[in-house]
Amino acid sequence: MKVLILGGGGREHALAWKLRQSPRITKLYCAPGNGGIGDDAERVPADLKSLDAIVAVANRLQPDLTVVGPELPLTMGVVDEFNGRGWPIFGPTKAAAQLEASKAFAKEFLQRHHIPTAHYVICNSIEEVHAALGKLHAPVVVKADGLAAGKGVVIAKSKEEAASVAAEMLTGRMVGEAGSRVILEECLQGDELSFLVLSDGERVAPLVAAQDHKRVGDGDSGPNTGGMGAYSTRDIVDDKMRDWLIHHIARPVVAGMKAEGIEYKGILYCGLMMTARGPMVLEFNCRFGDPETQPILMRLESDLLEAIEASIEGRVSDGDFKWSNDASVCVVMASGGYPGTFEAGKRISGLDEAAKVEGVKVFHAGTSKRDGEYYTSGGRVLGVTARAASLETAVSKAYEACGKISFEGARYRKDIAARALKRN
Repeated sequence: MKVLILGGGGREHALAWKLRQSPRITKLYCAPGNGGIGDDAERVPADLKSLDAIVAVANRLQPDLTVVGPELPLTMGVVDEFNGRGWPIFGPTKAAAQLEASKAFAKEFLQRHHIPTAHYVICNSIEEVHAALGKLHAPVVVKADGLAAGKGVVIAKSKEEAASVAAEMLTGRMVGEAGSRVILEECLQGDELSFLVLSDGERVAPLVAAQDHKRVGDGDSGPNTGGMGAYSTRDIVDDKMRDWLIHHIARPVVAGMKAEGIEYKGILYCGLMMTARGPMVLEFNCRFGDPETQPILMRLESDLLEAIEASIEGRVSDGDFKWSNDASVCVVMASGGYPGTFEAGKRISGLDEAAKVEGVKVFHAGTSKRDGEYYTSGGRVLGVTARAASLETAVSKAYEACGKISFEGARYRKDIAARALKRN
């Protein structure tokens, strides 16, 4: 069986690594991939910003299945395009992917279907922003409506800062077209949780939960990023809470989409805040998260290919996944300056030594390879991921491996999973 993965980040490397373990896959491609994915899949050049280019690649390779990693092809309608040709593809349609493509759509959907979320106001102009701020207390969360690669959310400490950030977004200076409309929200307090389910348009099967670390600096300081690390443990949510999340959030989303004439197939990522008032939806992603995929798939002990096929073919069940009780953690090593401007082309050393640490897998994100050497090519460079019987050991191993890797300007958080370790 031939499988094509679309994408080129750490998430896609993790998907390639896990799918490679399926005995039924005879050929695995990744378009465009990255420097490290070549160990698990054959890299194929592709422009993922062009539907025509993606179709041309698939037409040439003739895969039996295509797995979509990033959000952009989904929101452009790659699934609709492939479905129209009868080509099996994993992911939601363009209409279903609105849950991620437009935060305003998602908030209004949540309100229509009585799914818990923060109080919000949608604003199309700075005048509307000033009016809305009269109804909210500081701090205020300012969100760009469209896709902003994890950088379209700012927690403003004051109403003045919120107005300034909103103005930067609305004028296009901050996140381009993504900020042509903004959402102002109450700032929720609690622990964040990434809760993912697999859907076939009607049924859902949960994956193990994870916690992402969005801020660039230790102690959740500095600007938001695409994610600086994540961890997953058996007790991050108990069985009772998992069932509550399925019955009150995941299933109502899939059922609500179906009631509105939109079938939701693929991965539904629910970004949640576990507040004193109960779990509240912060955002949706319509695909695997990054970096949550890395620690989640490290704990998966069943065949990912079979679960993906169940989603496409409409036969998802609770038994689609088998999980290890081990803990797992991913520490993202990033380029200096990320999430702002940074220099690429820095040589990476120590990868072989890091790979020798027991239980560690180094997933490549922003890397290139030439003459047998690896170089940085993106903001998030590597996802150093470890699995062990305890979270404490997994964290220790991940940081041991990070210590063996170096490149000019390398930065990473030293406190991934620290709050969970304190609780334990």
